[in-house]
Amino acid sequence: MLRLSIAEIIQKIQNEEIFEAVSKDYSFTIKIDEYVHYACGAVHDGHQFRKELWDNCLHTEYERWFEEDPETKQMVKSHPIVIAGMDSRFEYDLNRTPETAIYTDAWGKQLWKNPLPKEQKDRSLEKHENFYKVVNALVAKLEEKFGVCIVYDMHSYNCKRWTREVPTWNLGTGNVDVKRFGNEIESWRAILEKTPLPNRIKSTAKINDTFQGNGYFLKYITQNFKNTLVLATEIAKVYCDELEQILFPEVVSSVENYLKTELKKHAETFYKLHKL
Repeated sequence: MLRLSIAEIIQKIQNEEIFEAVSKDYSFTIKIDEYVHYACGAVHDGHQFRKELWDNCLHTEYERWFEEDPETKQMVKSHPIVIAGMDSRFEYDLNRTPETAIYTDAWGKQLWKNPLPKEQKDRSLEKHENFYKVVNALVAKLEEKFGVCIVYDMHSYNCKRWTREVPTWNLGTGNVDVKRFGNEIESWRAILEKTPLPNRIKSTAKINDTFQGNGYFLKYITQNFKNTLVLATEIAKVYCDELEQILFPEVVSSVENYLKTELKKHAETFYKLHKL
């Protein structure tokens, strides 16, 4: 893995180079093993939290972990193109607009003892901006090369927070062209519903049941690239004990192994139907 500046990462994408890199400030990683018509993103996978913010933060390390999406990069790591955040959403949220990316409160609890100084905010927002410069370059290259593109936007959510039964998988489609891509949305839902999970974990999949796909990552790509479908894909945290902060690696591995083949098949079918 290389450590590269934003300009160097973008140059490699424009040159269609194969590479794996971490950004110079260690805020995100990107891997391109092959230029294909699909990519995977895990914007909330990160847990890093800048040391200068520690003493000012009212949320504990566990509270931050609880709201992050651990292991979502791991679930799609085998695919040719993967981009993933390394920083905690509590520093800045890559799935929110720049104007709302830095929280003042989070899930009903004030986040900072004292308001953040401008220079600290600016440092975080620069990372947010740089990430989207790379996203823009990546999707532009894939649309240029293949005409159409599909992005699997991987997230997880806290199922124990809900007081009703919730699906193992949720697809948020509120901001994509359902008329154009309805078949691909439904086929992805059906694939997810068949995910084999250990420990007698039931696999169900619904559309717009718990979340509607209102994240900035999806909106940014959809608004800037007319021939790219983003599938906001949320797995309930059945792969960990949310309350005890224990990960279940056998469940993560089962998801990763299943998506290794089924996600690729889905992307290939999408391309055959929609290539220009």
